[in-house]
Amino acid sequence: MRSRTTLLLGTAAAVAGFAAALLPLAASSAAATALSCSVSYSVTNDWGSGFTAAATITDTGGAAVQPWTLTYTTTGNQTLQSGWNGTWSQSGHTVTVAAPSWSTGIAAGGSFTTNANFGYSGANSAPTGFAVNGVACGPTTSPTPSPTSSPTTAPPTTAPPTTAPPTTAPPTTAPPTTTPPGGAAPALHVSGNKLVNASGSTVTLHGVNRSGAEFACVQGTGLFDGPVDQTSVAAMASWHINAVRVPLNEDCWLGESNVLAAYSGANYINAIKSYVSLLHQNGLVAILDLHWTDGVYSGNSSGCSSATATCQKPMPDAAGAIPFWTSVANTFKGDNSTVFDLFNEPYPDRATSTTAQAWTCWRDGGTCSGINYQVAGMQSMVNAVRSTGASNVLMLGGLAYSNDLTQWLPYEPTDPDHNLAASWHSYNFNTCSSSSCWSSQISPVLAQVPLVTGELGESDCAHGYLDTLLPWLDNAGASYLAWTWNTWDCSSGPSLISAYDGTATAYGAGFKAHLAGLR
Repeated sequence: MRSRTTLLLGTAAAVAGFAAALLPLAASSAAATALSCSVSYSVTNDWGSGFTAAATITDTGGAAVQPWTLTYTTTGNQTLQSGWNGTWSQSGHTVTVAAPSWSTGIAAGGSFTTNANFGYSGANSAPTGFAVNGVACGPTTSPTPSPTSSPTTAPPTTAPPTTAPPTTAPPTTAPPTTTPPGGAAPALHVSGNKLVNASGSTVTLHGVNRSGAEFACVQGTGLFDGPVDQTSVAAMASWHINAVRVPLNEDCWLGESNVLAAYSGANYINAIKSYVSLLHQNGLVAILDLHWTDGVYSGNSSGCSSATATCQKPMPDAAGAIPFWTSVANTFKGDNSTVFDLFNEPYPDRATSTTAQAWTCWRDGGTCSGINYQVAGMQSMVNAVRSTGASNVLMLGGLAYSNDLTQWLPYEPTDPDHNLAASWHSYNFNTCSSSSCWSSQISPVLAQVPLVTGELGESDCAHGYLDTLLPWLDNAGASYLAWTWNTWDCSSGPSLISAYDGTATAYGAGFKAHLAGLR
């Protein structure tokens, strides 16, 4: 997707602000509710015009709170911008947080933390009147930190409608690799404008994206978002898919110092290797996508001002992307059931002055107009992969967040292995979102090279756009993967499922039915 959660949350030791472990207050109607609780509230980052808040609810009673709703009262002009780990809303001075679908209860003695961004001006006064399910759980006052003139972490941006919420920390261990029933995933290479297997038969990819590994690690919440075990993969496979795209984070793979050791370096790499192995054992092609990268960019359509890999940048940075792809290629060379998507959604066209400049930046990298770091162009990333001896199929997304392929063919990089595919992203809110545009702009590309629609979806929790797009892609012989196999509220972005057992949202039901009709 164009942008996702851009927040970098520090460890508990780095949390600034106020936090109070509060004495439990029994409910006045204890016989009816038997609820006892405490709340710890803190401001984890304040940059003068906005801040990030964390509220931790602890069930101090003898029974689970199921479900839970937190309320409190603001005492200034704090205005909610976005929230995660819960459904946040604000009415006047009253803030309400409902439990997320994936964590509706808090066990006796257990805790849950929910987070949000707020804007404000003047004094950032402490909130009051904390309550859980109407039972008072908090103090009336608490000190508030003064904003720093230069925050130690980049000020988070307002989460867009397509933001993926981080989750509570999942296990740090790699997923189990118990061999399931099913055939091996096909080894792929390019033949003309088709993807083919080792015997030369055409393979058309139909799959899903599995978001999480691009953001959870850098936010300090884990390695993945949700389960990545055999049961969860079997649920995906039951939709008759044959491919899964896995977004990755540059800093986490390279073990950079801004990422907790538990979620980076060898731990991160081994988790990705185990997950790819599990996908293959289920007959699924894995697509590894470089999603979040380094580089300070504050120009047009900036997702964040951080130098680290905490959001989508217009192009990858040469200092990180080249070592990243060299390492990934060395890790997976010889495994041609794994495809490399070199960069998620380029948008140098938002930074540069002309289309020619943008496409030149896309291919050649280096010093690009409007981008204040050395860019890794597509050619240099192709070279990095091939220098290792890896012959994996490479996907290259175009401009305008991979929606514009108009100059893809003239600027196509040179590949000694001739194993390049065009990556296209198609959403109902993109510029090229009509059959006439697909015929004029996309058809010429897929006539020459394989086309993989690495992401597709719509922002209305429905499948009307898919009902038009998918038949067109089928008729063209193109591959496609839907965004996304995660249990987020589909009103905040295209989420296929509401539970990891494969329970479909209305949008997901349309995609699932289409795949079933292809059998």
